[in-house]
Amino acid sequence: MPPQNERGFRDRDRDRDRYGSSQNGDLQREPEFGEGVIEISGKGFGFLRDAKRNFVQTPQDIFVTPEIVRRFGLRDGMWIQGETRRGNRGPQLMRLNKINDDEPTKYQGLTPFEELTTINPNKRIKLETVPERYTTRVMDLMTPLGMGQRGLIVAPPRTGKTTLLHHIADAVTKNHPEMKLIILLVDERPEEVTDFRRSCPGAEIMASSNDSDIKSHTRIAQLAAERAKRMVEAGKHVFILLDSITRTARAFNNATGGGGRTMSGGIDARAMEIPRKIFAAARNTEEAGSLTIVATALIETGSRMDELIFQEFKGTGNMELVLDRKISDSRVYPAVDIFLSGTRREE
Repeated sequence: MPPQNERGFRDRDRDRDRYGSSQNGDLQREPEFGEGVIEISGKGFGFLRDAKRNFVQTPQDIFVTPEIVRRFGLRDGMWIQGETRRGNRGPQLMRLNKINDDEPTKYQGLTPFEELTTINPNKRIKLETVPERYTTRVMDLMTPLGMGQRGLIVAPPRTGKTTLLHHIADAVTKNHPEMKLIILLVDERPEEVTDFRRSCPGAEIMASSNDSDIKSHTRIAQLAAERAKRMVEAGKHVFILLDSITRTARAFNNATGGGGRTMSGGIDARAMEIPRKIFAAARNTEEAGSLTIVATALIETGSRMDELIFQEFKGTGNMELVLDRKISDSRVYPAVDIFLSGTRREE
């Protein structure tokens, strides 16, 4: 599902009036090179969102004409590289050179993600790195991961969730360089976002911190999912660390505007649809690559809504790692409840 746009991209100066800007002589002669993740509007044109600006919508985003979108079959989430020229109203893509670091022809005629055959994970993801790090070692023993796993880390407050995520990210980067690691942080503390950027240089960070608005939260979550799908279609293996599925669902609940039926806990009946689709996108495919998603679910927060969100996702994954507050209070780490944790078809 394409990401929600903010007021149709605010029509960016009425589509920037730029379809014919090169004929008006307002484009400079010397081409520049630009890149970014494309986000396509309902009108057929798109903009490249810059990772350096955290994929937010800005007037400096590179404009992509409907002609280029149609010619190359561009879709939301593709990483585009090409030549640009700067006009009076902003930069515009003039020549497309690469899609997701590959030749554009590779992305012609690919089977859409939704039409790929889903199979059980059959390739192991090794998480152990150094002997003195027990967190990922325990995961390898009790909740082994495979490419295409859909996993939940069930975490009460102050049980070592963030440390565990850092260790997983480090393990994937070191042990599986062939996998593309995306760390998706939704409604996270700004200092935590900075910490992930500095400690995980090999990962792509897509974040909307808690000083951003609701639309930013929902948009970045959908954009990350679309980006991962495009790479899976091309045969690549992608790993998304999502912190957290609870805050993501909260954001979509607030974004619905309360127009539908409200369930207990204040959750709109329609609010869980997109978060559920994002989490359910994790899969191993027969014809192409795989998408692994490990998401955190917050419990024991004192919020009835958070408990309902957890119950909504409980059982939808095929791996569950449960952290225990009592074990954590005893200063035992990792605070894993080995009796409640496990992986389906772990063989």
